[in-house]
Amino acid sequence: MIKKIPLWTPGDVNAFFGFGTNILVNMLTLTALLRFVLQIPDKIVFGSILPATGLMMFLSTCYYAWLAYNLAKKTGRTDVCALPSGISVPHMFVVVFVIMLPISLKTHDPLAGWAAGCAWVFLQSFILMLGGFLAPYIRKVTPRAALLGALAGISISFISFLPAENMFTTPIIAMTCFTIILVSWFGGVRFGGIPAGLVAIIVGCVLAWGSNMFGLNYGGMSGANLKASFSNFGFSLPIHGIGHVFGGLQYLGVILVTAIPFGIYDLVEAMDNVESASAAGDSFPTTRVLTADGVFSLVGCLLGNPFINAVYIGHPGWKAMGGRIGYSAATGLMVIILSWFGIISVMTALIPVVALYPILLYIGMLIGSQAFQETPRSHAPAVVIALLPNVAAWGGTQIRNALGAAGTDPSTVGLDKLAQNGIVFHGLDVFGSGATVVGMVLGAITVFIINREFAKASAFALVGAILTFFGIMHGPAVGINVSPEMSISYLIMAGILVGCAKLVKVKALDPVVHESEPFEPVHDSGMPVPE
Repeated sequence: MIKKIPLWTPGDVNAFFGFGTNILVNMLTLTALLRFVLQIPDKIVFGSILPATGLMMFLSTCYYAWLAYNLAKKTGRTDVCALPSGISVPHMFVVVFVIMLPISLKTHDPLAGWAAGCAWVFLQSFILMLGGFLAPYIRKVTPRAALLGALAGISISFISFLPAENMFTTPIIAMTCFTIILVSWFGGVRFGGIPAGLVAIIVGCVLAWGSNMFGLNYGGMSGANLKASFSNFGFSLPIHGIGHVFGGLQYLGVILVTAIPFGIYDLVEAMDNVESASAAGDSFPTTRVLTADGVFSLVGCLLGNPFINAVYIGHPGWKAMGGRIGYSAATGLMVIILSWFGIISVMTALIPVVALYPILLYIGMLIGSQAFQETPRSHAPAVVIALLPNVAAWGGTQIRNALGAAGTDPSTVGLDKLAQNGIVFHGLDVFGSGATVVGMVLGAITVFIINREFAKASAFALVGAILTFFGIMHGPAVGINVSPEMSISYLIMAGILVGCAKLVKVKALDPVVHESEPFEPVHDSGMPVPE
């Protein structure tokens, strides 16, 4: 038994720059949304909201470092990696564009939108805390291929595509940084002890600022913006926000439409991420993870933060880099410094965001591949069906945004006209609504059919019918009898599977977990990461 667990290892440096970059990208994004989309004054953004957001993330990252330390002590292992956590990226956009912006425009007051966002997080927090006690059972009965497949769908669609799209708009910087990331984190190339993530950021900055000398302006950097960013320097503590939460509850009707389904989404995504960590060798208690996310989100919103906290996708990636315990707490300390002193404003003007995207794409690649590597080869079809709903949700979002930019929407254009041009938007919308839950249910049904366990498959089909009836799956909002045709379809599926269980005699399968050697990523030392 190992008596002393190291709080910091050389691999934590790599993971810190990787995960810290991830957090930095998200903070830059939410800062831009607050300032330029919602038009909230800089005094509020840098003096109230970001300090509250920073404190929430600091508490979260330190807690998960402590949880990893306890797991390491309990098991006597030194390779335990803390769960990554931070602002939930999907919710960041949902709360801004679905809750805060409409209310800001309706009231002509961005602070009213801010209050509604805080109230939204307030409700979400309690859904997470209560759901934490149900999650372990759901995780126990749901096949790993369904959980990881749904997570792979999120990874491919919402983690990988956005960085990739932006990378190829500025390829000189992006592809150079991406190559540095690939040759180091997949190829084992070292840069004299300097973390590859830091090397990529430095090279990206040199290329961006250097391009200005030739009038190319790659990355959009400018001296004027950098100089102006220093005006937001100053020390700010999160000291208030309770009034905003209760003031925002006057918009309860608007908030509930998304708070319940996205609370369930949080629940499912957190379970998937805990399962992903377990597949990488680190088993954390699901209930404690979910309740912690709820508690930290509650603390944050009561101080003025309108964004939900979540365990991040990507644990296996940070572990593959050599991350253990210290990287998580160090990232939390970084966030406190950036948010409480207004430094995030300077970072926005100093670092080209396109230099940070390759790290996010790397994480998307790793999580997408894990779903196939850590499940039986025979379950690969289940992984595919589990990831497709999120691809559909992503596609639907792209179509809506494209039509919205043209001043119209799918209904105005006409679903029949879209279908005539190969865009079956209605089917895409139904398939992608409640995508993560849909992926889990369809993935589980497929796994149990492959295993010849038709009764269990029937049970999941029945669950699908119930969830669809209430709009949690395949529906635009929670309600009663939201998608009757889809509910009936799942009932028919359940009936067929019951018939197979009762009448058909087939031999049950006992699949081998790894029928081929899985790919093993490497960290900066060039050596395989221990299991």
